[in-house]
Amino acid sequence: MRFRQARPPVLVSYAAFVLVGINVGISGVLLPSQMASYGVDRATIGIIFFTGSAGFVLASVSTGALIQRAGIRIALTAGGGAFVLAGLYLATRPPFIAFVLAQLVLGYGTGVLESGLNVYIAGLPGATTLLNRLHAFFGVGALIGPPLAAWILGFASWTVVWLVVAAAGVPLVAGFLLAYPGRERSATDAPGAPVVHAVPDGPGPSPAPAPARRGMLHTALRDRGVQLGTAMLFVYVGVELGVGNWGFSYLVQARGLHASIAGYTISGFWLGLTLGRFLISPIAARAGATTAAMIYACLAGITAAIAAAWLSPAAVACVAFGLLGFFLGPVFPTTMAIVPRLTQPRLVPTAIGVMNAGAVIGGSALPWLAGTIAQNAGMQALLPFVLALSLAQFAVWRPIAARLGRRD
Repeated sequence: MRFRQARPPVLVSYAAFVLVGINVGISGVLLPSQMASYGVDRATIGIIFFTGSAGFVLASVSTGALIQRAGIRIALTAGGGAFVLAGLYLATRPPFIAFVLAQLVLGYGTGVLESGLNVYIAGLPGATTLLNRLHAFFGVGALIGPPLAAWILGFASWTVVWLVVAAAGVPLVAGFLLAYPGRERSATDAPGAPVVHAVPDGPGPSPAPAPARRGMLHTALRDRGVQLGTAMLFVYVGVELGVGNWGFSYLVQARGLHASIAGYTISGFWLGLTLGRFLISPIAARAGATTAAMIYACLAGITAAIAAAWLSPAAVACVAFGLLGFFLGPVFPTTMAIVPRLTQPRLVPTAIGVMNAGAVIGGSALPWLAGTIAQNAGMQALLPFVLALSLAQFAVWRPIAARLGRRD
């Protein structure tokens, strides 16, 4: 498929990831209003994080089967529809139990969108650059979300924020129906097998027979390439959200910075993440660097930035946080882009879902562990913990790079 033919669905993908980013960005801003509205404390409102994550993981591990049976168009339409319906229901201010359960549907819709769009873009020419841009637009949405929610809360309730977000999802659902291809099959495909386009970064593994009498999910979970990719994203998201969630507290409590400066520093971290996804992959492509070399360079930059943020004076540490985000940026989308080179073509949709689920689990477990360590050893322990995770990324990436090298 030529990019010119793929351009409308790619643009819709970018818009969808902006909306997903807005969804993440507004959550923290809305929590105080939601707590006041329902008369609950932080521990109680925190239940929505578990239900939302459960919905996302369920979607991630089932999206591959959904795409294989119904096609990418129907899968994305279903995910977008679930997102819109959950948002509209939240806008009615349902009873608290229903509010919590609605997060399950919202998480499911978000998970289908993220996994499905990663699957589609991973099969296009220039997938590495396109996926970096896709995830960069998530960062754009995450930057837009907080000020948008704060502005609306200045004159309306939190339910209006959800009404606006849900309404923004309606044209996207229409875009999925109009722009994306229907289910395709060829004479050599097994019934329901997805079409996986060639990726120019290098040839993928030779097609293998469809697993007989064995589910795609079971096969993907046992696949070495999928296991490595999942481990990479598990650790990566632990670094990203460990810094994103606890970096502010570290700067204020361990470094003694004013809250406003710490806030700007964390905003710089997220801005750096977005810019890294827009800039690093195209620069690497122009320089002729391989995917493996680009990620090795990013991992070195991540490690150096964490060390600088930990050991340097406060002013340098603030700059290091931005650089940390910049070098982190390409790791997640690039790992998604190489999935067709890590596993069998037929397993790609399911593999991406499994990797997304691993990322969600890592994004919950490792920041929790970081917080627990900081609670017992002091907030100054955050960056040594994150530094250990960055070194673990090197250990996981090495066998992935070796697999890529054998297929280049």
